[in-house]
Amino acid sequence: MLQAKTELLAALAAELDKLSPGAGARAAFESPKVAAHGDFACTAAMQLAKPLKANPRQLGEQLRDALLATPAFGQWVEAIDIAGPGFINIRLKAAAKQQVVREVLGAGAAFGQQPARNERVLVEFVSANPTGPLHVGHGRQAALGDAICNLFETQGWNVHREFYYNDAGVQINTLATSTQLRIQGVKPGDAGWPEQAYNGDYIQDIANDYLAKKTVHSDDREFTASGDPAALDDIRLFAVAYLRHEQDLDLKAFSVKFDQYYLESSLYTSGKVDAAVQKLRDAGKTYEHEGALWLKSTDYGDDKDRVMRKGDGSYTYFVPDVAYHIAKWERGFTKVINIQGTDHHGTIARVRAGLQAAGVGIPQGYPDYVLHTMVRVVKGGEEVKISKRAGSYVTLRDLIEWTSKDAVRFFLLSRKPDTEYTFDIDLAIQKNNDNPVYYVQYAHARICSVLASWKDKEGGDAATLKDADLSALTGPQAQALLLQLAKYPEMLSAAATDFAPHDVTFYLRELAAAYHSYYDAERILVEDEAVKRARLALVAATAQVLHNGLAVLGVSAPQKM
Repeated sequence: MLQAKTELLAALAAELDKLSPGAGARAAFESPKVAAHGDFACTAAMQLAKPLKANPRQLGEQLRDALLATPAFGQWVEAIDIAGPGFINIRLKAAAKQQVVREVLGAGAAFGQQPARNERVLVEFVSANPTGPLHVGHGRQAALGDAICNLFETQGWNVHREFYYNDAGVQINTLATSTQLRIQGVKPGDAGWPEQAYNGDYIQDIANDYLAKKTVHSDDREFTASGDPAALDDIRLFAVAYLRHEQDLDLKAFSVKFDQYYLESSLYTSGKVDAAVQKLRDAGKTYEHEGALWLKSTDYGDDKDRVMRKGDGSYTYFVPDVAYHIAKWERGFTKVINIQGTDHHGTIARVRAGLQAAGVGIPQGYPDYVLHTMVRVVKGGEEVKISKRAGSYVTLRDLIEWTSKDAVRFFLLSRKPDTEYTFDIDLAIQKNNDNPVYYVQYAHARICSVLASWKDKEGGDAATLKDADLSALTGPQAQALLLQLAKYPEMLSAAATDFAPHDVTFYLRELAAAYHSYYDAERILVEDEAVKRARLALVAATAQVLHNGLAVLGVSAPQKM
């Protein structure tokens, strides 16, 4: 069907150019709002009517006659109807829709993917400070970031996954002092326990391992504890390495990997922060006022100028962000996507202002941002707010242990990132059609069961289905399933462009529904060999697309359930 659509679009473009030179560039098909109206819709006649000073319906009829005379429309189109003021509704021949089965089975796991485009994109996500276990919000960010990376890979991009974290500053000092107090036997609730200290049981775990002089390993560091209760710097380094290791375990449980861990401290030690500030000063985009250095961010659309360097000589938090993004640009990443919580919304304007003011060639709108809201967790109808281990929040690993990695990923991706989301633990563990991930996975397993039964009873080989005669796939449920399969490549492309992995979850639920309807309408393992092979080819293609879509989300496609 993809081949048919390509040929039909080319024919439409050629006919539009005949009506109005240049109009062919806007050739496009839409999906009719009512399925009974046809398979494709085209509004070109209404768009061209005004500049051509023509009646749109008459222009639609003229275009219909011209299109039906082309070889492509003659081969693939059954009928064209003109509706209303000039809507062109196109009804495809069954053979056109059946083509998608061969396309899916021929491409396999690559169906829907685009050729390599020799372009690089850096996606920064999670970026949690190493002060505690990853919480559910980090989980949403991990799911979003990984799925967006997968989407861009399907579109031919060379994707770089990056984790940026603050390994210095107030929060790290608080972590060190909290651990030192536990080492000294002071615990939450005791006299002398600071109000701002970290209270979770994991702090005691760090203290115990520090006293035991253990060595901890993480993806980017290793440290052996000295066991000295007075060595605050040692405690700090050990605690950071310990929690980086813990976060690695969280991410491993979630099947998320990074190409690089980027330390905020490196921006200072390498001189990148000072260099960025100097670029802004040299460009005349800063000024001194009341002992502070300010950025003229209002020149770039910000609602007020921003302090860069405070009176005590320390930089405000957005300055290293500017330096970090200049470094991204200098590393050759002309496309950058940041996945962050909505609490970072206020930093977007000032970071982009700093990047523009630096005068290093970075375009407006760099980087792209995807902002997500936090997640409420509900169990037994009541909100779950704390984890004993973390002390004040539900951890990502809690959520995975209560449900499954697949459920957590699918659920956290099932809404737009900026939409409030409530994670229902009870729903996530149900094995029925109310659970969306179960519903989709069950469709895949159901097909695998059919194919396995065919193989066991008749010695069938799925590889031979690529050559099946598909002419028997004419029933309404089969035709609806074929159309749904054909939507997959365009859906992927749009989801990547819009940073919208939730569109993949919507699509998979619709595809699963189309399959379940087909399964209920037509028996697959029938006596007629040609009909059976056609139906097996259709469901095998459906299983392949379900598998491909679930892989984009980082969710498994089980063969048995």
